[in-house]
Amino acid sequence: RVADALEAGTIAIVAGFQGVSATDDVTTLGRGGSDMTAVALVFFIVSEFCEIYTDVEGVFTADPRVVPDARKLAAVSYEEMLELATGGARVLMSRCVETARNHGIPIHVRSSLSGVEGTWVTAEGARMEQAIIAGIAHDTSEAKVTILGVPDRPGIAARVFRPLADAGVNIDMIVQNVSAAGHTDISFTLPKEDLRRARAALEQVRVDVGASEVVTDDDIARVSLVGAGMKTHPGVAADMFDALADAGINIDIISTSPIRISCVVRAAEIERAVQVVHERFRLVDPAIYREGPTTLTAPSPEEGS
Repeated sequence: RVADALEAGTIAIVAGFQGVSATDDVTTLGRGGSDMTAVALVFFIVSEFCEIYTDVEGVFTADPRVVPDARKLAAVSYEEMLELATGGARVLMSRCVETARNHGIPIHVRSSLSGVEGTWVTAEGARMEQAIIAGIAHDTSEAKVTILGVPDRPGIAARVFRPLADAGVNIDMIVQNVSAAGHTDISFTLPKEDLRRARAALEQVRVDVGASEVVTDDDIARVSLVGAGMKTHPGVAADMFDALADAGINIDIISTSPIRISCVVRAAEIERAVQVVHERFRLVDPAIYREGPTTLTAPSPEEGS
């Protein structure tokens, strides 16, 4: 119907936040559902790119509410945007970016309140020097669970995490301490909204595996440094850790991917953590932490309408 309307020269208005379930019930698509619908429509009507209009002017090197001089990015790759989204950046949700990446659809994120150019999300970025660091994301919606005194033997981790999976608990960062006297501690982070279900599932696990205690902590936050260039540039992690140490911020958990470094800190220190890392990497200056120019391009609005 949308394609027919467009062929007839009619403007089609689609309820992007709603959909139909497998049982033909009308339902909502959850956070970011409208953005995902927009990308899906671009794929089905074979348009060249998708423009997402929002209340911000694009993707920034950090949340401007935390870092007032954060710089707007001209372009960012799908992979970097996915890491920023899962790290807490709310400009685009990960489902939307995954759909765009899977179908090769460039996204232009721009403000609905102004006509300025926004940020292009593409396979490899725009005609610009490739940034080693794209930006910083932070998330205050997670909690930490630690299982103390877990027997250190094969199969225990599976017995701990299987009940959590069965309960629909989404696990993020996991760390296991060095074994001492045949026992170890396992810590992991999860959404705060899943904490009650996780605690209930783990109480029985604690008894079954012979762990000593389950401790929860909802006063944490995560800061993530994201950039495709860190894969080939040593010292990025050390610089991040130095920045946090110089500010007196203790790191609780560290997690990495090839293009992301995440640190869990106290919730009260998260804004300061974002600020000092942003300052250490001088992300306000587009000439800093960059590598050589690339020939990859993103389409311009004039080329893709």
